[in-house]
Formats: sequence, C-alpha cells, structure tokens
Amino acid sequence: MGEREGDLANSFELPGYLRTDAALYYRRDQLRIAVNVRNLFDVDYYSASDGGNLFLFRGDPFTITGTISYEF
Repeated sequence: MGEREGDLANSFELPGYLRTDAALYYRRDQLRIAVNVRNLFDVDYYSASDGGNLFLFRGDPFTITGTISYEF
C-alpha cells in the first residue's frame, strides 16, 4: 500500500507499507487442512484513519489461523 491522505482536507499522510501473507493447505479426498499467516514479518502499519486527525487504526499484528474440515 502506498502513501495516502489521512483526511479529506489532505492535512496529513498515512505512510505506505508492505505486508506479507502466506498460506499452506493440504487436501485429500474430503479432508482439508489449511494454515494461514497474516503479516508474516510483523510489520507495524496504519490501515486507516477516522477521516480526521483523532484516530489512526493500526493494522493487524502477526497472526496464524488454522482450519480443518471434512466433507461427508
């Protein structure tokens, strides 16, 4: 994500960032297993602002999620 304006008046900019995500999955017949990694390198970044200069929303930290499913 590149630099972008933080509000409609263009009074400040949110800095750009590069976030890396990864996924591994295994599927065999009806069995599915998946592991998802978000923000692999734990980059600190701002995902958005409130449109003014009161709040900046930090992006999600390093996160791992896993799922296992079986279809009958």
